[in-house]
Amino acid sequence: MAQRYGGKFSTQGDTSKDTGKSRGFVQAPAQVDAAGLRSNLMFLPPLALALTSFGGGPVYLATGLVGAAVWALAAVLTREGLRAEAAYHDRKVARRPALPRKMLASVAVAAGAVLAGITHQSDVISSVIYGVIAGGLHVAAFGIDPLRSKGMEGVDTFQQDRVARVVDEAENYLREMSDALLRANDRKMETRLAQFQAKARTLIRTVEEDPRDLTAARRYLGVYLMGARDATVKFADIYARTRDAQARADYAALLDDLEQNFDARTQSLLLDDRSDLNIEIDVLRERLQREGVHIASQKNE
Repeated sequence: MAQRYGGKFSTQGDTSKDTGKSRGFVQAPAQVDAAGLRSNLMFLPPLALALTSFGGGPVYLATGLVGAAVWALAAVLTREGLRAEAAYHDRKVARRPALPRKMLASVAVAAGAVLAGITHQSDVISSVIYGVIAGGLHVAAFGIDPLRSKGMEGVDTFQQDRVARVVDEAENYLREMSDALLRANDRKMETRLAQFQAKARTLIRTVEEDPRDLTAARRYLGVYLMGARDATVKFADIYARTRDAQARADYAALLDDLEQNFDARTQSLLLDDRSDLNIEIDVLRERLQREGVHIASQKNE
């Protein structure tokens, strides 16, 4: 995707003149779509099958169009399956995808290949063979969905479900912020927003790793992110129409405040976790001493 140049002599102006704390921000890593080009190429075979179905009579036309629709469904399932798998691997604690999209896509590819073979007047056995080969190639190219949850050993299922709902809601808010800010057509503010989103996702991952932190972080992942989403929508609408510099500065200041608060909350949760661990160690040490077990590190003190 082409991106507007944002240097000193661009129409955006010299970015070094921006006021506020946002002058020194570090560019957040670019978010790459996990689906990639190869999944998008899967939308070509349905188009080709639909176009080549004409001229063979109404039965073959109907069969070809159904096969094209099945292949298009397989392309969508593959794309969404790749994105779900990427989100699964990005998290230390994650449930397996509820819907095995990539495996369903393999079945759809196989079914579409059978229908494509029939459309082009192959016999049923040959069409089935084509379908098995096509499904196998899809599995070889894209793999299968994660089949097991990870990082959830010993985690209370009810609590983890609560965390999952809050995390999904928070991720939706972050995506809506990115989508809304595209209307402002401001590359630097998009990068600034990505930096804040990285801080917010750090807090999200902290809560995922220890669901006990949900109570302390729930307002940040719910109310605060919802307010940030609404503010982003309003800023994008205003700035797209007026290019108001004051609105831009106010929004940048809001992101600064949000980032500092989210970072502080994350650090607080980490310190609390460390304090809880120290307390547990101290309690265990006292219990061992009462049982007559002396710890070597204390004997040397």
